[in-house]
Amino acid sequence: MRLFHAATAAFLVFAGAAAAQDFSFKFQSSDPAGNPNFEFQKGWTELVAEKSGGKIKIELLPVGSVVEYNETLDAVAAGILDGQICDSSYWAGKDPAFGLISNPVGAWSAPEQMIDFVENGGGKELMQELLGSYGLHFIGVTTPGLEAFVSRVPLNGVDDLKGVKVRTPEGPIANVFAAAGASPVNLPSSEVYTSIDKGVVDAADYSVFSVNQQQGLNTVAPNPVYPGFHSLPLVEVSMNQAKWDALPDDMKKLMEDTVKEFQQTQLAGNRAADEAAVAEAKADPKITIHNWSDEERAKFRKLGMAEWQKIATQSPMAQKVYDTLTAYLKEKNMLE
Repeated sequence: MRLFHAATAAFLVFAGAAAAQDFSFKFQSSDPAGNPNFEFQKGWTELVAEKSGGKIKIELLPVGSVVEYNETLDAVAAGILDGQICDSSYWAGKDPAFGLISNPVGAWSAPEQMIDFVENGGGKELMQELLGSYGLHFIGVTTPGLEAFVSRVPLNGVDDLKGVKVRTPEGPIANVFAAAGASPVNLPSSEVYTSIDKGVVDAADYSVFSVNQQQGLNTVAPNPVYPGFHSLPLVEVSMNQAKWDALPDDMKKLMEDTVKEFQQTQLAGNRAADEAAVAEAKADPKITIHNWSDEERAKFRKLGMAEWQKIATQSPMAQKVYDTLTAYLKEKNMLE
């Protein structure tokens, strides 16, 4: 009898342990360990574990742990990874639609605009169609926020960009700055500070205000534009479709709801860091922060639209993204 009870107890313990963690997933981030955004992402995995009562465990790996930053889409599709938290522009080589939806140059003046487009303006359906063709499921969206703009010279609008040497990555963003009359210069991020300091370039597309301030860029380029006007990346949380399908409906909803919580926590955390950095910059009499009017932002957006149109011709899905995006912006009176 004692043997029976011991065996029964052992079985119950085993069954309880199995039930405590019904699903175990491995995700890879496009951010390195220690990066503030990686810490927010880790917070999401902890929230999932907490709210699921331990039924879902997500191990989050930093960039490059299993595959390179631009290879996670294929790795998730193949089941090498279960999911990813990545900037969707990394997949633009597979379909230019990814590049257009992930960072349409000049489209957004606040993270909330991009998030509303994704959640309520047709963006999530586009993301699911794009990712679904590769065997992935789109769970939700987040973003590190709107990048500020670093400048040695005062910039109060589009016309002030004429003749300005601007560090930008190659591709659509460089094309839009060229259309504004600026002179794009392709430099690695590691050379931005010295290039600004030595006058190799006059301005730079680099990072959010708090990072720029922390790295001393606003000291050597004392005319930052904040909030920025040019770049706000869509960061997707997605996973293998078959593994998503295996989740019960309540766990699927939990995953979606916690991504929304994570999104808001990340936005609030990064906004607080930016606001503290802005206050610090304003206290420095040598730094002047420039905030473009809605009219100037709309002018830059129209220049961006010409580039979006070029991208739209490159694939059927890119055209679909363009049509959905511009319809949303017109409905919100953001193209006036």
